[in-house]
Amino acid sequence: MNPQETLLRKIEFDLGFVVECYIAMLRQIGQGDLADYVHKAHRNEPTSIAFGSSDTLVQTLSIYFQLIQMVEENAANQLRRRLEDMDLPQSVRGSWSETFQLWKSEGLQPAEMARIVGQIRVIPVLTAHPTEAKRITVLEMHREFYLLLVQRENGNLSKTEQERIREDLIDLLERWWRTGEIYLEKPDVRDERANALHYLSQVFPQVLKSADRQLKSAWNRHKLGTGYGNKPEDYPEFRWGSWVGGDRDGHPLVVAEVTRETLCLHRNMALELLTAECAELGRKISISGLAYPAPSELEQVLQEYAIALGDHGVEAVQRNPYEPWRQYVNLLLLRLDHTPRGLDESVGAGYASATELAADLERLRNALHSAGMPGLATSLVMPVERAVRCFGFHLAQLDIRQNSAFHDQAILQILKTLGEADCDFDRWDEPKRLALLNQWLDRDAPRTRAGQHYGPEADAVLECFKVVRKHIDAFGDAGIGSLIVSMTRSLSDLLVVYVWLFESGLVDTALKVVPLLETIDDLERGPGIVDAFWSHPTTQRRMARTGSQQEVMLGYSDSNKDGGTVASKWAVHRAEIALARVAEQHGIGVYFFHGTG
Repeated sequence: MNPQETLLRKIEFDLGFVVECYIAMLRQIGQGDLADYVHKAHRNEPTSIAFGSSDTLVQTLSIYFQLIQMVEENAANQLRRRLEDMDLPQSVRGSWSETFQLWKSEGLQPAEMARIVGQIRVIPVLTAHPTEAKRITVLEMHREFYLLLVQRENGNLSKTEQERIREDLIDLLERWWRTGEIYLEKPDVRDERANALHYLSQVFPQVLKSADRQLKSAWNRHKLGTGYGNKPEDYPEFRWGSWVGGDRDGHPLVVAEVTRETLCLHRNMALELLTAECAELGRKISISGLAYPAPSELEQVLQEYAIALGDHGVEAVQRNPYEPWRQYVNLLLLRLDHTPRGLDESVGAGYASATELAADLERLRNALHSAGMPGLATSLVMPVERAVRCFGFHLAQLDIRQNSAFHDQAILQILKTLGEADCDFDRWDEPKRLALLNQWLDRDAPRTRAGQHYGPEADAVLECFKVVRKHIDAFGDAGIGSLIVSMTRSLSDLLVVYVWLFESGLVDTALKVVPLLETIDDLERGPGIVDAFWSHPTTQRRMARTGSQQEVMLGYSDSNKDGGTVASKWAVHRAEIALARVAEQHGIGVYFFHGTG
């Protein structure tokens, strides 16, 4: 039987069981008519039944289709596992095993493969507007249901244990049925943010660990050499991004205060995540210092931290006598506890940045290696290092997005307030706009003043960048992503963002200004726009901080509306090629943010 037939049979078998549980639940709660309806519908039998409320039918079908999706996901995962057991993991499209098999056939050596993998950078970005109607409670039920399906895969379970899983599934389905699945009121940005934070803090850390294990397993399965995967830099770099709380394009509810709250929540949840990771490390690193003494370097740092942390440091050391490895981790936890969460807190004995925590963990890993325990260094410490590198103290980089037309109005309002006779910036031709912006950027001091009211758009933009400035002053720029300009039509649309950076004292930071090319015309003009942007003196000066890397976002929605699906995809394809050529001419590495979702 080929893999596709195996998958279909697996889905059919599991779905039959799950639907049977669903029908049993409906009968149990007195919904016999609905149970009959589901039974006949699942068997493709004709059915006609009158319902008291169309909402009841919608709920019935909604849960049914979600069950199908979860069964399909589990079946696909189980098939991948079986292919691995059959030594056919390269059959899984897009897997590391397939990639290594392809590279081997092309003659690549393991050292070159390792170099390529270590240079990969993956940046998943959550971009949804607050239209996600699924509540966190229901998402957690989905997770619980899926785990029960996975438990059922254990062929060693007794009939009693299998029956217990069935009963648990029926109970869960009743809770699901009786729980309000969607928001009764239109979700706002805080609801959306809670949804995003759930994935960033609860799901993605586990995804990262699973992805790393799959990579190392594929490497070993292909016998590409020992020693790979023992350092965090061996793996692809993951950096998470989010628009939730930073995307204000057509979203008037995303005000400066929402952005400030979001940045603060990101930081606090990142510190909670890393604290939990380090606490787990502390529980597991129960190594006797008498049998396996720590190197002198680690002992020295341990004493320094204990002194710096005062009574709490002394207590942390005394809590685990003769266990210097665990004492060291205890002190890292104390430093994390002293790390500032709020804008007005001082660093003191805490960490000023995630880089410092990463260095402390690397010291621990190296000490374990030198003490003859490389296995524990890899299994216990390296995953925590990966979490620190990928999530930092910011969890995800928050992108700030605004429409170019909104920025035009903001400039107009500032010019009007400053008494300029000709202030219709949105109606000026490109040369006139560039002349003003270049003159503005050549000034010695900002044109705007704190506390001055300029107009709704101008005040909103300036307040947003004020929040960004305060966050960077307190914590650095690691938590701030790209400054994205929707509907980028010309060079001036990008230079306007330089003006906001200049007015906020941020022009010499590493914040990157990113064009979003959306319509067919904008995609065709894109190479000329970025060519002029990369040639601009301010961009050239800022490259010392931003580096020779440029993100370009390519939109699909508006180009679809503009020219249709085929024309949109073709225009995006051509734009990628042309933009890459221009980037090569400038010696810049360009990477594309695809707006397909």
